[in-house]
Amino acid sequence: MTKVRALVLERQHELALRDIDLPLETGPGEVKIRIHTVGVCGSDVHYYTHGKIGPFVVNAPMVLGHEAAGTVVEVGAGVTHLKVGDRVCMEPGIPDPNSKASRLGMYNIDPAVTFWATPPIHGVLTPEVVHPANYTFKLPDNVSFAEGAMVEPFAVGMQAATKAKITPGDTAVVLGAGPIGTMVAIAALAGGCARAIVADLAQPKLDIAAQYQGVIPVNIREKNLAEEVARLTDGWGADVVFECSGSPKAWETIMALPRPGGVIVVVGLPVNPIGFDVSTASTKEIRIETVFRYAHQYERSIALLGSGRVDLKPLISETFKFDDSIKAFDRAVEARPSDVKLQIVME
Repeated sequence: MTKVRALVLERQHELALRDIDLPLETGPGEVKIRIHTVGVCGSDVHYYTHGKIGPFVVNAPMVLGHEAAGTVVEVGAGVTHLKVGDRVCMEPGIPDPNSKASRLGMYNIDPAVTFWATPPIHGVLTPEVVHPANYTFKLPDNVSFAEGAMVEPFAVGMQAATKAKITPGDTAVVLGAGPIGTMVAIAALAGGCARAIVADLAQPKLDIAAQYQGVIPVNIREKNLAEEVARLTDGWGADVVFECSGSPKAWETIMALPRPGGVIVVVGLPVNPIGFDVSTASTKEIRIETVFRYAHQYERSIALLGSGRVDLKPLISETFKFDDSIKAFDRAVEARPSDVKLQIVME
C-alpha cells in the first residue's frame, strides 16, 4: 500500500481531499497510469448525495471517479501493446475472465465485476492508479485527455446504439438531454440514424444537443412529444426510442413514440420499479432492449473520436483543478441546466 492524496467520500454528504492508502504496485499484465483528467459522473454525485445506489452502499471511505484518461508511467511483465509515455483511457469495470458472462461476451453483466468508485472499490481521483493493461486503451494523437475521459460515458451511448440495431436512415427519439442522453443521440447519429429527436425540460441542455447536425430538439414543457414525433414521421412513429431520463413519468406515454415493430432501448435507471403498457407494446410488436454500462465499445468509441466523426468537446461545461475537486462536486449537485459534463484535471 502507498499513501497518496485522493478525493475521498467519507460518508454521505462528506467529501475530503486527504491521504489514503491505495495499492500501487504494478503486477504482471498491469500498467501504472498517471491520471490527467477525470469526469464527474452522475453516479459519483449520487453516492455523495445519497450514500448508495441500489444495492451498492458506501459503508467505508471510498475514492470517487471512474471516467479517466492519463499517461502510462510503468508497464508490468507481459504487457506488449502499451509502453511508458502512451496516452490512454481506461475501462473502469474489470470482470472475471472465466465467468460465464465473460465467456459469452457479456462481461459487463458479470456479477463478479469490480468497477471503479462502486463500493467497495476505490475510484481514480488520485494522481496514479494501477490497472489491467487489457482494459487500458491508447488514445490517438489527435484525441485530448479531456476527450479520453469522455470515452466512458460515450461507450454507454455506443452500447445503446448497438443494442438498437440501427438501420441507416432511421429516426431516433432520445428522452433526456443530460450527458448520457446527448451522447446516446451522438452515437445513434454516428451509427446511421438520419435524425435524433431529443426531448427534455431544460432548454439550455437542448441548445447544447442541437449543436450537433441531425439533432431536433423538443422542449416538452412547450410541445407534446408524441404529437411532434407523429408530425415529423407522417404519423408512423420513430424507428428507435432511447429512454435516457430514468423518469417513471416517461413510461406513461412512451409506447406512443415508436413505430409498429420499432424498438425501445432502456438506458436510464428509475429508482423504483415502474409499470408500463404491455398491451400496446404487444400489439405494435415493440422490441425492448436494456443497457447496463457497455461491453466491447471502447475501441469503437476511440476510433470514432480519432476519425473526427464524433466531437465531444462541446459537452465539457467546466474544468476544475484537483485541489478544487470538492467545489466541482458541489457544482454538480447544483445540477445547473447549462451543465453537461464537469471535469477535474489532476496535473
